[in-house]
Amino acid sequence: MPDSTQADQASDNLLRSADFRRLWLSNALTNFGAQITMLALPVAAALLLHATSSQMGVLAACETLPFLLFGLPIGVLLDRNRRLPVMLCSDALVMIALASVPIAWKLDLLTIHWLYAVGFVIGSGYVIGGGAEQVFLTFIVGRDKLVDAQARFASTESAARLLGPGLAGTLVQLVGPPLAVLCNAAGFAISLLNLRRIRAREPEPARKDTHPVREMIDGLSFVWHHETLRKLAWTSGGWHLMFFGFNALQVLFALRVLALAPGVMGTAQMLGGVGVLAGSVLVKPLTARLGVGTVLMVGQAASAVGWVLMPAIPATLFGSAAAATLYGIAMFFVDLGATLFFIPYGALRQKLTPDPMLGRMIATMRFLTVAMAPIGSMVAGVMGQQIGVRAALGWIGAASIALVLATLFGTGLRKVKD
Repeated sequence: MPDSTQADQASDNLLRSADFRRLWLSNALTNFGAQITMLALPVAAALLLHATSSQMGVLAACETLPFLLFGLPIGVLLDRNRRLPVMLCSDALVMIALASVPIAWKLDLLTIHWLYAVGFVIGSGYVIGGGAEQVFLTFIVGRDKLVDAQARFASTESAARLLGPGLAGTLVQLVGPPLAVLCNAAGFAISLLNLRRIRAREPEPARKDTHPVREMIDGLSFVWHHETLRKLAWTSGGWHLMFFGFNALQVLFALRVLALAPGVMGTAQMLGGVGVLAGSVLVKPLTARLGVGTVLMVGQAASAVGWVLMPAIPATLFGSAAAATLYGIAMFFVDLGATLFFIPYGALRQKLTPDPMLGRMIATMRFLTVAMAPIGSMVAGVMGQQIGVRAALGWIGAASIALVLATLFGTGLRKVKD
């Protein structure tokens, strides 16, 4: 294991690369913009369009459905093409979709179905551009610096989670959800211009005679027959089921049950950014001390704490500063757990995969894991409609505890040290 001096030198080498700095800047812009959209779209649905719990579930599901529909074909696309042009096209598509929201609102055309379509396009952009970015990052920095690069990306995400919700809440409060979304569209435009300045050019992937369907099957087979990747897929799929069910309802819970204003809710969500920051700081020493498998499970358990806490906020605190504080504490644990889970998860799966299979592995893992997200969103939305938002969140908390126990005793991931 390298000592601290070697680690510092590797980190400095990353920053000397202009291409890495440009990729990092674009990642930062889209991360900050994502915080605005994650708040503004559901607030627009809840406050402007008076969406029901079921409709909020459908909106959240639309953002993740592309992982199920396009996950495997995108893996083949990424292994057959250079990734930077794919990232450029993806960002342009998302920018146009975001810009359509304020235009539709101005023309009195905005409906919940319009937001469904925008959410679907955003999700499609993420499944395409996000996968391309992960593979392109490996090309830019190399495998030896991948963990350091991902840690820097995670620190940016922590800053976005720390500052973004407060900024998003303020924007939504001051200018309304549609114009707040327009700010994110502007961020994507800047990101596009920045990515075009990257000088590194990947070699054109070798031409393949195999049929794309055969390659998708090969990707599935590779993950399924790799014991560690298969366990990671099972565990991550369960986490995504809980997270997106929670995510479909937590804005409604804050706005209608806790009676928080959008600005207050955004400020409270900044504690989630503190959780991401804490996770990004703790992940390397914890991994060195406990092993990567144990840290994955610590992250899973931390998220479960947040999912259990949220519906337990007492009714006597509705609308008070204490309710907002408890809401923020729950978000802290959810985001702390997500960071402790996904940094080692992402680095481990890429270290275990050879270069020619990287695109298909990432796409297959997303297909097997994030494909659970629309199911979680839809089920949570229906449950919120039938038994109430608080009770539905309570069931998610209980299921998350069961998932932690199943991972601890049923996967053996705690034995994976490096």
